[in-house]
This record gives sequence, structure tokens and C-alpha cells, in this order.
Amino acid sequence: MYSLISFYLLSLLCLVYGFRLSPGDSVTIPGWYLQSSIQAREEASKLSQPDATTDSWHRIGSRSTVMAGLLQAGVYNETDLFYSDHMNGVDLSDFQSPWLYREEFGLQPLPKGDHLFLITHGISSKADIYFNGVQVASSDYQQGCFGGHQYDITPHVRSGKNALLVQAHPTDYSIDFGQGFADWNPAPPDNGTGVWRNIELKQTGPISLSPVRIVTDFKTAPSERVLATVITDVTNQNNVPIQASFQGIIETEQDVGMQQRIPFSGNIRLNANEHTTISFPVTIQNPQIWWPAVWGRQPLYAIQLNVSTPQGTISDRAPRTTFGIRHVTSQLSPEKDLSFSINGHPFHVRCAGYAPDLFLRFDLSRVRTIFRYVLDMGLNTIRLEGKLEHPEFYKLADQMGIMTIAGWECCDKWEGWDYNPDGQGHQWTTTDYTTAYRQMYHESTYLQAHPSLLAFILGSDYWPDESATRQYLAALQLTNWTNPIVASASARGNPSGLGPSGMKMLGPYDWVPPNYWTSNNTPGITESGTAYGFGSEQGPGVGTPTLPSLTQFLSPADLHALWSHPSSGSYHLSPRGAGEFHTRKIYNTALFRRYGDPTSLEDYLQKTQLMDYEATRAVFEGFAINQNAASSTYARPATGLVYWMLNSAWPSLHWQLFDYYLRPGGAYFGTKTAAARGEHVAYDYVSREVRVVNLNGPRLTGGGKKGKRVVEVELISAADGKTVDKQVVGVEETEPGASVPVAKVADGVGRLQGVGFLRLLLKDALNGSVLSRNVYWVTKENDVLDWGKSNWYTTPVSRYADFTGLSTLRTANVLASVTVKEKGENGSTLEVTLENKADVPAFFMHLTVVDAASQQEDAAGEITPVYWSDNYVTLFPRENLKLTVQTPKKDGWRMVMSGVNVKRNVIGQG
Repeated sequence: MYSLISFYLLSLLCLVYGFRLSPGDSVTIPGWYLQSSIQAREEASKLSQPDATTDSWHRIGSRSTVMAGLLQAGVYNETDLFYSDHMNGVDLSDFQSPWLYREEFGLQPLPKGDHLFLITHGISSKADIYFNGVQVASSDYQQGCFGGHQYDITPHVRSGKNALLVQAHPTDYSIDFGQGFADWNPAPPDNGTGVWRNIELKQTGPISLSPVRIVTDFKTAPSERVLATVITDVTNQNNVPIQASFQGIIETEQDVGMQQRIPFSGNIRLNANEHTTISFPVTIQNPQIWWPAVWGRQPLYAIQLNVSTPQGTISDRAPRTTFGIRHVTSQLSPEKDLSFSINGHPFHVRCAGYAPDLFLRFDLSRVRTIFRYVLDMGLNTIRLEGKLEHPEFYKLADQMGIMTIAGWECCDKWEGWDYNPDGQGHQWTTTDYTTAYRQMYHESTYLQAHPSLLAFILGSDYWPDESATRQYLAALQLTNWTNPIVASASARGNPSGLGPSGMKMLGPYDWVPPNYWTSNNTPGITESGTAYGFGSEQGPGVGTPTLPSLTQFLSPADLHALWSHPSSGSYHLSPRGAGEFHTRKIYNTALFRRYGDPTSLEDYLQKTQLMDYEATRAVFEGFAINQNAASSTYARPATGLVYWMLNSAWPSLHWQLFDYYLRPGGAYFGTKTAAARGEHVAYDYVSREVRVVNLNGPRLTGGGKKGKRVVEVELISAADGKTVDKQVVGVEETEPGASVPVAKVADGVGRLQGVGFLRLLLKDALNGSVLSRNVYWVTKENDVLDWGKSNWYTTPVSRYADFTGLSTLRTANVLASVTVKEKGENGSTLEVTLENKADVPAFFMHLTVVDAASQQEDAAGEITPVYWSDNYVTLFPRENLKLTVQTPKKDGWRMVMSGVNVKRNVIGQG
């Protein structure tokens, strides 16, 4: 992100020297002066004239909602705004009138026959646009936060100073197509109003081009050749016929082993003011195939295309577009559950719901960290529920191999259907259908070429009505959309133009015990959201931040209430002060009953990480265990999961796998244990079976090693560390997508007196290397679920499992050492060696890397981002374990170890 000084310098250069454009060039407006229309007072037409006075206006960046701009300008401070309930004190009346975005810049005279276009990509939610005192767009047309349009401003261009003004009208989520957050977090005070995406100027000659689309005939790998069709819309901007000549090239984007450059060309005669579509078939020999991460590599191709006049002068250049050669299909099972295939191979979706910044600020470095966390946890997909991002987001997903499910959002204007009893949006008007078409068209042009796109969901909680569906599908067809289109994220219904969605939205969204997820073989349970089919948004609602993060956004009173008033509401849960998620009552009741009453904030937070770890591990393992389940009256295969959610838009107390400050906690490492190992060994709480699950990709991409395996199962008593059950089982190699039972531990668990620890090791039979290590804390009796009282957000528990004995474990003696394995410009890689010298287990040890300048080990000096091979680990008596961690700190770090029965200790520093 640019600094304000950079914005000022760019703007000064643009004003003094002007934008020096040639046909085919485009430039982004570098920054804005922002002011409320109440404060500006003068009419927009006057303020859009050069030399208007803006001394009292705020200087902001090129793309910024009103609140994001005011934060950037220092009117608000994020640290204060997010602290406790301070944001609730923002005066909302400041945002009930339009806000003005203004910029001046120099322009050179346009040559005869050339054109200058103003291009928008998203203004929330509607705006009037003025250029040099003339209104060039009305809010009746520039509508929808994803409304991208092109305006010919050629007649109004002046030589020298020019002025552009955008009047953004307040967004009302029930009336306008904005980006709302439902019950995820509070609505931003400005409701996301403003120029949140870039606005561009583009110069062309008499012939102009649209961004290109790409369609290939590729189906499955390997392939000797692929026919790639490059498609663009071409327009004769003048009122006389003209001959257009096209020159293009497809080339490999980066060094991926074999460089390719394939030129293509063509000609067309355009009538006066004609707008048409032209295609160029291009054969790619020995194509380099794009695969999702872990499955293989992500080679990208780039398309460059320009059009020239009969005189040989370039008239326009299409934006440089990258694409990957891959093929996505979807299908419905006999039970009408959705599944996907990529390049001809089944793709089991392990996904979580993505949240953008609350104020729609975009930081590519932060997104890169989020993507690294996604891959580190073993996830392969993210879902954008109505929060569609910037081009850089999708390009990064292409490069890193992360699949993306895009789609529109729930609960407000987007789902204003007369058959939606839950909706809060006004029903659509004729204008709304037109706006919806334009938004779909624009976003499809953004997304069409990206290989990371898995599917587009046209509705979230409810499907779009027949008219909206026709508009959406027409826009997608016109932009050559080739990926699956899903009616909605639920099974409530579907329009006639599309079949059933194959997705379920049955919850839960709040805490459920681990044995919930594999209970789908119980009569009647398939009406709840257990691990079967394709879950579009579900999970146990966990994600408690650790203390360093909590102290950044909760007051001492808030922190005290967390554990001492377990049924109290919190602004950082559901800020609206009501609803099912305003308290942690369900979660806290389970925590107090299962693990015992907390004795302090620190004790409470340690127990929350236990709860969060086991909860997230259980949901991802449940879907892995059932990925090849045989269909029966009560059981169905699990085809995909969208965990609710991945991250948070602001500091939150739940619905996240890592917190707003990018600190991973128990939920993160529970997910990583379940999903990040290609071959994994897991425990089914219901059947009490030990299973080997294979999460690898297809063999042809190198997914997984072949060979026989050994599973070692050991169950010990938590109280004295003595062995209750021990088994060693040989296992034949499994195929990707398999889930195979290999051992039963029901008898051993049945003999437990109190809590036991179950350690599962999956080893390579040839060399003894550990492929997967997994430790559970188990009891003779599972939690008992009251299935008859299930609702859309949870299933109640009628009797809780008893883990209170974990609070009285004997102290373990763990020796630890830290070695610097690698040090470079991007930080250090450290190796931690742990050895439990005691005859009792060392339970749930948490390691953190903190800034050495921090005064306390648990202060906010914990360094992020951080990438651990494992964390929150449990060591059996006399067991050794090595962990690695990547930290951005080269020097000045300190490593701290703690655990349930391990004393907090500094174990290394550098």
C-alpha cells in the first residue's frame, strides 16, 4: 500500500506533467481528495471544475471506501476504533449524505480520431460522476458495488488541467447492491460506501478492444496439444467504416521448464460504430497444465493483443491477461450432492469462507499471508460469499494454486425475493435486474480467465428468481464463462434454468462436540449438518484468539467477562446486541461442563484452545473419513466442505481459523492436523475405529508416495501414563480419496477410568518415517447429542463428556532446545527439539516466538506471520519430537513454551 506522501507525489506529477497517454495506454487515478457533501457545500458541477478549493479535504489513496479514507487520513484510528465497543460510538449521521471524491490531473490534446474513456470497476453502491463540470454518469446507471462501466469523455477533455469528481451516495444494504456482512461482524459506519475499486483513464484510437477471454478444448491430462480460443469484443468508435488488423501472442508467463511464444493475427472490416466479437484459434503444442496446489505446478500463459488501423498505427491494446490450461467440471451424485473434478480427477473441496477487511481495504501482502496459511493448514479452496475481490487477489490465487468459489451474498438486497422469509432486502425492481446483469457481466470479465476459479454461486441462502437467473446466465454466456454455475449454496430450491445446487446449508454455526461429525449413520441425522454431502458453510463456530490478540481489542472489563460471566454478550461476537451469536453461552456451557470451571482468564483461554483444536480437527476429519463412504439409508459420501469461516473482517471472538492479527491458535492447528497431511491417520469418535485417510492428489502429478504403511495405536491413562491398549497394524497403500478402517479401539476406550490419551502414528513401512502423528484426549463416554432438538445453528448436548481430570495432571518435565537451521532476508527457520522426561504425558504444549524486546512472554510481542510444522502438541512419556517454525525475525526473538501440565519457560532466543 502506498503512503500518503506517495499519493501526493503521484498527484503532483500528474497535475504538473499530465498523463502522457498513447492509444492503448491506461492509467489509474492515483489518489483522491475526500470530503462530505455537507462540508463541501458547493454543487458537484462546480467542484468538478479545475482549481476548485479543496484545502479542507482529506487526501486518500486510489481505492478507498469513505471509512477507509478517513482512517488513512487520521480522522479515525483503527486501534481505538476496534477497541471494546468504541466503533459503536461513531456518529452515523456523518454517513447519511453523499461523499465526494475529487482529483485534478493534466492531459495532452487528443489527436483527431482518438478517444479517452473513464472506466469504473466498482463504486459502492451508486454514484454520479462529473468531469470538467459536466455530468458524465448518473447514479441511475452507475449502480451496484460491482458495477463496472466505460464512459467516453472525449468531448470534455481539456488541454492542461482537468478535474474528476465522484459523488458516492450512501449505501443501504436493504435497498442497494452493496457488500454487507450479515451477522459476521458489525456493519462499517459508512456501509462500505465509496470508490472501493480503481477508476481508470484509457486512451484509444478509432478502434477499441475489451479485455480478452480464453476458452480451451482441454479436458484431461496428459495432452499433446490444446486449442486455445482468444476472444475479444472490438468496437469502431467512429462513424465511418475501417479495416482493423490484430496482432497477438501467447507466451509462458514464467520459467516453468519450457518457454513458448505463439504469435497469432487476423483482420476484420468494421462498419461505422460497429460492435462485434472476434475469436482467434491458437494451437498450443505440448501444453503445460495448471494444477491446484499440492497436486502439481501452476504454469501460467499470458496473452497480449493489440489492434491497428490501416496505416499500421496501434489503436488499442487489450489488458495483458494470464490464464492456465485446466478443466473444471461438476456433477451430482444419486443423492444430488455436488462434487467437482479438475483435469479429469475428483477434487475433494477443503475450503473455508473468506472475509475481506471490514472497510474493504486491500493489502496484497496480508492476502499473501492468508493464502500461505490456507495452504499450510491443508485447505485447497476459499469461498467468497459476495465479497468479490480485486484482480491482484485472483492472480495470486492462480500463482499459488488456491481454488476459489465466487458468488453473491445472502440476507440483504441481493436476495430480495418474495419466497425468502428470512430476507431483509427490498424486492427487486426492473432497474435492479438490469443492474444485476451489468454486475455479473463485469465480474465475469474479471474472473473468466483465471484458472483458480472453481465455480460461481448465483445465490447464497436462497436461489435467484427466474428473471435474475436469466440475467446472470446471459451475462455469463456473453463472457464465455466455462466453469460450473451453482444455483445457490443451499438445497432450498433452484430456478428452472439450473438444476439442484447439490449444496447443503444445515449448519451448525455454533459449537458441537467432536462426535457430531461422524454421526450421520444414525437414523434421522442426515437432516442435520454432519459430515456428508457438500457443506457450503458449516462448522463449530470456534476461533478464540490468544491473549496477545485479545488485549489489543478487549478492555480489562471485557476480558474479565469472558470467563467470569459466561453468558454475557459481546460486541465482538454479534454487535447488534441480539441474535443467536451475541453470546458464547453454548460454547461456554460446554467448556465449563467438559473441562471444569475456569479459575482465571489464562485458565479459560487455555481451555478454549483445547475446545477449538478438537472441534476443528473433528469437522475436517469427519469429512475426510466419509469422503468415500458407501451410500445407504443414512450414510452418504462427503464431497466437500466450506468451513465457516477462514478469517475475520475485524477483531472477532469466533468464526475464524486464525485471528484478525494473523495469530494462529488451537483452531488453526486442529485444522492443520486433520487436513495438511497427504496420508493421515484419524480416530472416529462414533465407531471408535482408527482410519487411514488419503488426501493426496492424482498419482500422475506426483501426489503421494507409494508403498506399504504401518499404523501404531497406543492408548494410555492420563493419570499415570500407563498403557491401556497398544496395536501395530500393517496397511497396504491407499489410493487418493480413500478412507480405510485399520483398527478398533472400542475395548481399550471402554476400559478407561477417567481421561485417556490416544496416539496414532502412520509410518512408511520401508524406512520408518512418520507420515502422520495424531493425539486425542478421549473418555469412555462421548458427549450425547439431543438430535431431536437440532436447529439451524447447533444440536444441543444432553450429557457432556468429562475431561475435568485434565486439570489435575501431574507436572511433566520437558527438555527443550532451539537450533537456527536457516537465516536469510525473509527471516529464520528454527528447529525445536522436545523430550518428555516424565512418566506422564506432557499435554497440549504451545510454543510461541515473541519479540525479544517484549517485556512479557504473553504480551502482544508475539511475531506474525508464523509457520509451524505443528503446535499445541502432546508428548507421551519419554517421547521425543522435533518441530520447525518459520518466522520473519532474523534476530531479536525469544521462544516460549507452555502447556496444561508444563511450566511456562523461555527455551531459546536469538
